[in-house]
Amino acid sequence: MMHSLRARLLWWVLLPLAAFMFVAGMMSYDAARQTAALLQDNALLASARTIGEDIEWSNGALTADVPPAALEIFESPYQDHVFYRIVAGDRLLGGTPELALPSTDTVYPVFYDTTLDGQSIRAVAYQRQLYSSGSTLSVVVVVGKTQASREGMLAELWHPQLIRQGLMLVLAVVLVLIGLTSELRPLMKLKDDVADRDPMQLEPVRVDHLPTELRPIVDAINQCIARLKLHTSTQRQFIADAAHQLRTPLTLLDTQVQCARQCVNDEPALTDALAGIHRTSRKMTEMTNQLLLLARAESAPAPAPDVAVDMTQVVSSVLEELILAAQRREIDLGAELEGDLRVAGSAQLLTALVSNLVDNAIRYTQAGGSVTARCRHVGDEVVLDVIDNGPGIPAEMRAHVFERFYRGMTDVEGTGLGLAIVQRIAQTHGGTVAVAPGKGRVGLVATVRLPAWKD
Repeated sequence: MMHSLRARLLWWVLLPLAAFMFVAGMMSYDAARQTAALLQDNALLASARTIGEDIEWSNGALTADVPPAALEIFESPYQDHVFYRIVAGDRLLGGTPELALPSTDTVYPVFYDTTLDGQSIRAVAYQRQLYSSGSTLSVVVVVGKTQASREGMLAELWHPQLIRQGLMLVLAVVLVLIGLTSELRPLMKLKDDVADRDPMQLEPVRVDHLPTELRPIVDAINQCIARLKLHTSTQRQFIADAAHQLRTPLTLLDTQVQCARQCVNDEPALTDALAGIHRTSRKMTEMTNQLLLLARAESAPAPAPDVAVDMTQVVSSVLEELILAAQRREIDLGAELEGDLRVAGSAQLLTALVSNLVDNAIRYTQAGGSVTARCRHVGDEVVLDVIDNGPGIPAEMRAHVFERFYRGMTDVEGTGLGLAIVQRIAQTHGGTVAVAPGKGRVGLVATVRLPAWKD
């Protein structure tokens, strides 16, 4: 299971932020609820006092005229129902008798919740003292209303805050994502720098402009690169030493065998033995040279981008060297070359690439056949085709021809390393190599594509 560092950091940033938003939302809701309740209670108390102010003595009896202004206070689009009740002692002066009185003393205004006809009612009980002929009479005014306007006011107060907090959370997510992307860009650049490197590019990773937290990682990578560079340097030195130590005795052995063949008598057994030793010596020399060339190709660094190699000259020089081998087998060796076929790379390695391809074609093409080296521009690439009209390679074997020591035909002398060397040199130069049947499915076409030189 893969874990995204960006996602984990985003989670740890947004989790407490979301918790904060939730708590802030609940506090906003509570504040809006208290505000709506306070406004409603103030309106109820104002209405009760207005009604209470209009209660007076008339001809020795209490009268209560409810002014319209006392009820107009509650006008709202929510169409609440308003109820009132005026009680003097045990006598009802007006209003709805079913409206319940509070259970507590009403010396001070009392706010309470009750129900009427199944509806939830918020009510206030307000007591007023009336004096007459030296006596005091307590009158209780109760005003209640349904809760629709209160709930509507609560929604009007809280919903905009909820929307604002939601927008703030979304904005925070966007800003955090932008910030994380920006701050993680050096890490992604470091990843690309390491991933896009050629296997033999063993230069240390630069630590310029890297965050402090990434520098220990880069230091560890650079230490690993330094060890690899030391190992590669040791390997290259070993290859150089092995080339000198192996080639010299093998060349000397070949010379001695040739000398012995000239000096021996006509004994058939000895002659055959020396001929076998000579063939083995030549094969060992060829195998050693190919192994050393493959090792060098695999350990070679990426070619310098400022060194241009003319593929026309490379192909021409290779064909000049192999013309005698082609003539011995009566093979028509030709070339089709365009002008200005430059690539960035190593002339020595590219010569080995062309030489192996042409040599393979000559080896495996029957006597009297033809081999053509064609080099041309295709888009921004230089394409080299080595075409022969030999037996070709069966389809099931083409996937294996670039493996080391793989030989499709065992009746032809070879090391099985030629195409492996070609593939490695092509990859070192940023190119590719492929084999396919020739025209009319006759013979074989080996195609190498290399990036063209950019002026």
